[in-house]
Amino acid sequence: MIIEMRFSNIYSIKDEVCIDFKAGKISRTKTRALQDNVFKMNNLTLLKTQGLFGANASGKSSIIKAAHFYRDLIITSDKYNDGDVFSYEPFKFDGFTQKPSTFFVDFIEDGIEYEYSFSITRERILTEELYYYPNGRKAKIFTRDETQSSEKKEMYSFADGKFARPMDIALSTGKNTLFISRASQMDRELAKKIYNYFRTHLFIGLPKLTDDYAVTLFEENKEVILRALKLADSDINNIEYRIEPTFSNLLKQLLPELNMPVVKMNRPRFYTTHDKDADTTFSLVSEESTGTIQIFNLLLILLDVCKNNKTLFLDEFDINFHNELALFVINLVHASNSSQFLFTSHKTNLMNLEIFRRDQIIFVNKKDDGSSETYSLLDFTDFNENMDAEKFYLQGHFDAVPYINSSLPTIKGLLNG
Repeated sequence: MIIEMRFSNIYSIKDEVCIDFKAGKISRTKTRALQDNVFKMNNLTLLKTQGLFGANASGKSSIIKAAHFYRDLIITSDKYNDGDVFSYEPFKFDGFTQKPSTFFVDFIEDGIEYEYSFSITRERILTEELYYYPNGRKAKIFTRDETQSSEKKEMYSFADGKFARPMDIALSTGKNTLFISRASQMDRELAKKIYNYFRTHLFIGLPKLTDDYAVTLFEENKEVILRALKLADSDINNIEYRIEPTFSNLLKQLLPELNMPVVKMNRPRFYTTHDKDADTTFSLVSEESTGTIQIFNLLLILLDVCKNNKTLFLDEFDINFHNELALFVINLVHASNSSQFLFTSHKTNLMNLEIFRRDQIIFVNKKDDGSSETYSLLDFTDFNENMDAEKFYLQGHFDAVPYINSSLPTIKGLLNG
């Protein structure tokens, strides 16, 4: 479970921003009624959901992208070679392109709290650290600092007994490879535990419907997905998939003289039937509505997340949903035991204190220097739970919504030059 994330100098993030899943101490009537919005773990009370709200280009997506980059680097950095460049952009103003970017995540895996962080430039790893909390006290597992020396023995410091032959790993870890990724590849148990947490328990974005993973999720959750689609006011009564050849492979079979490269021959295709006529099938991807495709895709991964207490981050999860469908998704997470969902949204009706606690509503604001900042509704001490959060937001009281002059005379002036 994620406790806290902090990132700096990436995309529109200049100074460090923090997404904190620790629940605030709120003793209010409406908050006490939202007990399903939180769960307890390791003597902590954690939030199941947090929503990022703000104007276009305020930096909401930058937070999701920063988390995605952090996760992706853990999973893939062992594949980087010397000279490869990391695929992200630092903050581009005020000389920050020449400064390090930092990444920190505090999380719980298998009942143990870990803090894993690193700092980088686009060309290399600068520092890397892993700590944990045995018996509630912070202790080092390893640290790495490539800025202090060119000697591996001086760059690294290890706690006794955490890794077998740790210097063997360090000696084979390149300048743009994370030690934890390399150690996982070299079959060290603790490193594999950290690696697999981010690979299998933290998801960012939706699965592709052509992936084998989507088929696995569908087979595990088909009946629940159909029931959920009914709850979401769909008349779909069945969904099946067929393994079919891709277009390029059909051409290869029909016209072998084209000498096309061999790729995976088959992909799953999903088909639906409806209440009106169970014998007529529709292609999910090409014939169903955008909202139906999105809710099906979201349900695939969200049911896995909710049933197995995982974490999901999504940018604009509700872009094609009506309000009730967006609320259905939120309630699905709140009905779980201890899953987590971080999302961005432009649906201001979700800023409802009947749905969310004040510490679950996070504002993202673009400052005058072009950088993004975050703060929660709980930070506004003069706001109480009997006020209308959506109304206050639209009136600009939280600084995260722009004033747009959309009057008819202004627009006519724009069109007329």
